[in-house]
Amino acid sequence: MQRKMKSNKQSGFTLIEVMVVIVILGVLAALIVPNVMGRGEKAKVDTTKITLKGVAGALDQYKLDNGHFPNTQEGGLDALVNQPANAKNWMPGGYLKGGYPKDSWENDVQYVIPGSEGRPFDLYSFGADGKQGGEGNDADIYYTP
Repeated sequence: MQRKMKSNKQSGFTLIEVMVVIVILGVLAALIVPNVMGRGEKAKVDTTKITLKGVAGALDQYKLDNGHFPNTQEGGLDALVNQPANAKNWMPGGYLKGGYPKDSWENDVQYVIPGSEGRPFDLYSFGADGKQGGEGNDADIYYTP
């Protein structure tokens, strides 16, 4: 009579193999995560800069059509969306689509006329915190021609 011998071999991973894989994943995460984190806020800052540039272009077009930048009596940036009474050559449909301009954090874009340092106007966003001043992502973002 022949007996069958049971094999004592088991398939699977050893503890060392599992630990090596965990260490490799940890190293990859340590290299990748810092590069990915913070990209969202940088994208918001970049988008806000693009928005400010677009609003500045609309202000320039308004000036070409009406001979001056919109002032406080005309409603400031609202004059780009709603026709002021004294805007004789106002572009039908307005200069900005989508209403009053907002930054990436849904805060109103700030407009001051006359601007500082001899500029015709200042155009800026208060940044992520929506308050004047701040550092990092909370810093004010200014349009610079």
